[in-house]
Amino acid sequence: MRTRHELGGAIMLAALMIVATDCAPRTATRIEAATASLKVNHIDTGTAMQITRAGTQPSGKGPTDWFTGTVRIDPLFTAPAPARAVGAAVTFEPRARTAWHTHPLGQTLVVLSGVGRVQTEGEPVAEIRPGDVVWIPPNERHWHGAAPTTAMTHIAIQEALNGKMVEWMEHVTDAQYGEYRGQSTARPRAGD
Repeated sequence: MRTRHELGGAIMLAALMIVATDCAPRTATRIEAATASLKVNHIDTGTAMQITRAGTQPSGKGPTDWFTGTVRIDPLFTAPAPARAVGAAVTFEPRARTAWHTHPLGQTLVVLSGVGRVQTEGEPVAEIRPGDVVWIPPNERHWHGAAPTTAMTHIAIQEALNGKMVEWMEHVTDAQYGEYRGQSTARPRAGD
């Protein structure tokens, strides 16, 4: 574990190397590689902050048991215990979508690009766009995916309960997917 003084020195040295070489691409790449796994002590609590560099975790294809269509999953983080949060960037090609599923502690979706659809059981299909944040309560049966002609990427964040983050169910049918009728948001629930 590096001390705050050692870390400050390492950062200053890296900055000087970049300036001295006029940001030569090879040097910058070496510095990034050398610092990719640095752990920085948090001054107040003594806990270690970990930085995971973009592109250091491999992308994966969405399994056909859980998705319809072409889906790419880019893992972002798995928080160390006692935290339970896991996050991934998920890209759905047009018409691609999840199967029906639930999360024991709920799920948050942050739409980054494209146009998508989301539905909870018994509610109308809603359109989602970049900047939208969708909260799905615990154990609420739902699905989400891309619009018919436009891909969609969102960040999905959920927590594990007793080691389980999701319960997958049957695939969303084409008829269920096609139920969208132009609503921009789901209708309010009773009591909202």
